[in-house]
Amino acid sequence: MSIEREEFEYVSTLVRTDAGLVLDKGKEYLVEARLRPLAQEAGLTSVQDFIQRLRMPTASGMRRRVIEAMTTNETSFFRDMHPFDSLRKTILPQAIQNRREERRLFIWSAACSTGQEAYTIAMIIREHFPELASWTCRIIGTDISRDVLARAQSGRYSQLEVNRGLPVQCLSRYFVRDKLDWEIRKELRSMVEFVEMNLTQAWPPLPRMDIIFLRNVLIYFDVTTKRRIFEGMRRQIRHDGYLLLGNCETTLGIHDGFERQPDDRGGWHRVKK
Repeated sequence: MSIEREEFEYVSTLVRTDAGLVLDKGKEYLVEARLRPLAQEAGLTSVQDFIQRLRMPTASGMRRRVIEAMTTNETSFFRDMHPFDSLRKTILPQAIQNRREERRLFIWSAACSTGQEAYTIAMIIREHFPELASWTCRIIGTDISRDVLARAQSGRYSQLEVNRGLPVQCLSRYFVRDKLDWEIRKELRSMVEFVEMNLTQAWPPLPRMDIIFLRNVLIYFDVTTKRRIFEGMRRQIRHDGYLLLGNCETTLGIHDGFERQPDDRGGWHRVKK
């Protein structure tokens, strides 16, 4: 049985209010697919029964699970490649030059999902910038979902996940085989920390960032929410820092505090002077 219009509107309002996510009409199938496992987990026979339970005042925990279920967690190692080429060739060398006296570097992977992006950054630093071993170099991954953060923290990935974009030399250097999975070596995991964070709610304390990855996140938000997130990023990033957006994302017409770098295929932006 398909969910009714009123049930879909209830879930749409819930995820927009609590997480800023936009569910357009026609996404009823997506709601059903994402909520069906939660209904089964709760011992209910249908998604409709689950939504009915969701309306109860005592269902705050269930509502959180809905937000997590409706969040897209697509990611992979070295995803799209161009941003990481720019990170290696241009962004990190410039950031290192800017922070040479301080010897501190802070990098944020926002909406990091299961952590591949954050660990990719760590591998690039290990492979190409050995001088940073003596610096304070923190990579912080944040996400709204506790489940994906737990996976990221574990550093364990399936054969399929390491096959997606991870160079063979990085697999041999930074992973060890554990039964059917691969586990990131402790020395690489120690470079990354993971923090629970909802970008549309009050942010936890974070250091001022030199580099921020905010890729393929804003496409799920309305303009008002995007503007609020950009404003937060503008406060969080240092004056000479770098912000990376996804290929289909832009600050144009939304926030005038950033400008895209010319002739850059990676989607890097700088704070507007």
